[in-house]
Amino acid sequence: MLDFNSSKTRNPITWVPSVYFAMGLPFVALSLVSVIMFADLGVSEAKITFWTSLLILPYSLKPIWSPLLELYGTKKGFVVITQMLSGICFGLIAFLLPVPDFFAFSIAMMAVIAFSGATHDIATDGIYLTALDKQTQARYIGWQGAFYNLAKVLANGGMVWLAGILIRHFETANPEKAPVFAWMVIMGIIGVLLVALSIYHYTMLPTGSKTEEAPSDFGDAMRSLWQVFADFFKKKYIWIYILFIICYRLTEGFAVKMVPLFLKAKLIDGGLGLSNESIGLIYGTLGTLAFIVGSILGGYFIAHFGLRKVLFSLVCIFNIPFAIYYLLAHFQPDNITLIGSGLVLEYFCYGFGFVGLTLFMMQQVAPGKHSMAHYAFASGIMNLGYMIPGMVSGLIYEHVGYENFFIISLVMAIPAFVLAWLVPFTHPDKKGDD
Repeated sequence: MLDFNSSKTRNPITWVPSVYFAMGLPFVALSLVSVIMFADLGVSEAKITFWTSLLILPYSLKPIWSPLLELYGTKKGFVVITQMLSGICFGLIAFLLPVPDFFAFSIAMMAVIAFSGATHDIATDGIYLTALDKQTQARYIGWQGAFYNLAKVLANGGMVWLAGILIRHFETANPEKAPVFAWMVIMGIIGVLLVALSIYHYTMLPTGSKTEEAPSDFGDAMRSLWQVFADFFKKKYIWIYILFIICYRLTEGFAVKMVPLFLKAKLIDGGLGLSNESIGLIYGTLGTLAFIVGSILGGYFIAHFGLRKVLFSLVCIFNIPFAIYYLLAHFQPDNITLIGSGLVLEYFCYGFGFVGLTLFMMQQVAPGKHSMAHYAFASGIMNLGYMIPGMVSGLIYEHVGYENFFIISLVMAIPAFVLAWLVPFTHPDKKGDD
């Protein structure tokens, strides 16, 4: 029986928003903000896309060590420690940026943050599921998503915008070192935020309880993991589902790392020549808000018609952004309103289409004896399908340029369109099956 006593001491409003903000902050800083930072510091596109994509790997593999968190310490302890560790590592990155081999050292620190952040995600979700009853979970699920996305607005919007302001400020005294000084401040701010959140959650976070199926020892944990893993690959149509999950985000994974680099690149290099301030405001802030609106409306759209009926249209909408990027690369407009409108529409379509994949994994892949674990496996496979094309995207761009790069991105979307028509549904779709 689950123990909910720890949740009685603190109102969830005092910790749910802050802990999910702390979940989103390092992930966004690693996967998005770091791309712009390294571009400002003169790192090549191929190195940026390869290494910042590889950093996602721990988030894909986290189901492997998740059973072990039930054996050692408490979920609260893991949350507090990982927030503190991530904060310290961001602080170390700030100090390492001026050194000659800053890129290698920064990536090493970011790898530690990635493993720490993935562990933080497991423990945070565990507290949410074991410290709150189902009614309270439902009541605060909106706070979860809102504050996770608020971290994205702050990091990919506010921090990128502030980096641009700081670069211009430091340029008056030392133009050559201005980007380094600016990003030292940004990394330091992120580090301080995470350390402060760690201290706050040491006081405010409930402990969380062990689940009823928690393993009793290391051997039991490994046997349980193997059984869950084996059952996952025995599911009906599982290999078709895996192929569909990978292909759904294939184009996104290929292009997403290049987008901020494309926005920053000079016109002569095929980019749009936007400043950090413009990227932070339009792409990081307005774009994220459009993503949230698109996600909400996409959910209502699926609920009304049923997933099976709208799956193909969702794949179409999900890939509209890459057509927008091709048009921007081809025409290279200098009207900031036109560019901003295109980016906001891109994020809206991205959010609208992305919920289709999420619900497909929940409704067709996850159901069964180990639904939570199997959803985690499906999410891990999805992240791998997103990560691997991102690792080679910069290298391909360096050979073909931005316009041809986005043409290749659109071609890579074709398998998702085909599979959306053909993929079978194992479980009934409430409104899609007549």
